[in-house]
Amino acid sequence: MRTMHLASGNGGGGRRKPHASKKIARRDFIKLGGAGLAGAALLGVAGCGGGGGDAGGDELVFSFFPDPTGSVQKLIDRFNEENGEGIRVKLRTMPADSGQHFDQLNAQFQAGETSIDVIGGDVVWPAQFAAAGYIADLSDRFPEGEREAFLPAAIEANTYDGKVYGVPWYTDAGMLYYRQDLLEESGFSEPPRTWDELKEMAERVRGDSGTRYGYVFQGADYEGGVVNALEYIWTSGGDVLDGDKVIIDSPEARRGLEIERSMLADRVAPEGVSQYKEQESASLFLGGDAVFMRNVPRMYALASDPAESKIDPARIGIAALPVAEDGLRSYSSLGGWNLFLSANSQKADAAYEFIRFMSAPEQQKVRSIEGSVLPTRKELYDDPEVLEKVRVAELGQEAIQNTRPRPISPYYSDMSLRMAAQFVRSLKGEVAPGEALGILQGELEEVVRRGQQR
Repeated sequence: MRTMHLASGNGGGGRRKPHASKKIARRDFIKLGGAGLAGAALLGVAGCGGGGGDAGGDELVFSFFPDPTGSVQKLIDRFNEENGEGIRVKLRTMPADSGQHFDQLNAQFQAGETSIDVIGGDVVWPAQFAAAGYIADLSDRFPEGEREAFLPAAIEANTYDGKVYGVPWYTDAGMLYYRQDLLEESGFSEPPRTWDELKEMAERVRGDSGTRYGYVFQGADYEGGVVNALEYIWTSGGDVLDGDKVIIDSPEARRGLEIERSMLADRVAPEGVSQYKEQESASLFLGGDAVFMRNVPRMYALASDPAESKIDPARIGIAALPVAEDGLRSYSSLGGWNLFLSANSQKADAAYEFIRFMSAPEQQKVRSIEGSVLPTRKELYDDPEVLEKVRVAELGQEAIQNTRPRPISPYYSDMSLRMAAQFVRSLKGEVAPGEALGILQGELEEVVRRGQQR
């Protein structure tokens, strides 16, 4: 796989909806680990869209980041060919990094952007853009009967204030990778179901095999670190929001951060985990230096590349993330990208036809196989060709079915900044998990309060 992106708890009602011209706070949005093409250069806006909303006749402008697989442009070309002299779509290239991409779109919309019709956007953007009036309500165009064909968490992530603002395009999930061969050699027939089991298995397998580390994951001060910490909290029964109410300072959330911290304190994971992102974790695991790894689906394909991996893919298993104790449900953070209709589009009907085309089963299948991304339509997880050519779609199905969105809030970017800072402090042992959560409780309440006052 060449590209895949990371990426909302309960949205809740009762939010004071800002006027359409209301601006989102201009804060640097944390770079989403795994949600952009890591290390790619920032690209400016291509001059292919024209000026005003009615420029170009029947021409539509679709904004999206660079796609090195070519699958997105292929589908655009197919749409244009099928429409003949009718609707034509041009791709506007945006930054590869999701945070920079967000900032650029935000700035353009604040300045009155009217030339973009369809937006390819990150899974954490809907509430923020919807509250600002940048994207259109699709509830009538995308009725309940059609939504049922998609993964539930992907629909939830696109729902804000009881309305649906995006159509899921492709998805992502946190997964537990493990050395199936080493587990079997140590007498384990199944992956761990709880975090304690993972620690016990890691200790035995390390002793038997001489593997350097038991578990590696992403704990750095960035969005991926937020995602990992939230997964520990969720799999311990905790959460961040209940509607607009901040509930992160709870015994369950504290238990989740204590489990995360124990991975370092008990030497199951290396101290360097507090600085690791996706690639650093993958390098250790695929180099044969770790028994377990939490990572995103695209990392599985690296095992098939001799330049990236010493491990035969056949020796790697994939499972859902463990839980704090039996009876709790496994959750992994939903990632992926959606299709949004710009609220400023002067060609909304034509633009939505393009969204329908790009999110249809046939096009999702092409994008999955040729673009190496996971589909959002349920039926494609039973498609033999998809399962054969995108192996992680089959091996990781349990994790994919257990995804949940990050907190759905128009203030998520500000919330994420604060969570990233406190989560890494807790992981490093600079503050106790309970203290980090107490600080966060106050900080997140202030973010929500200020946001509602704008």
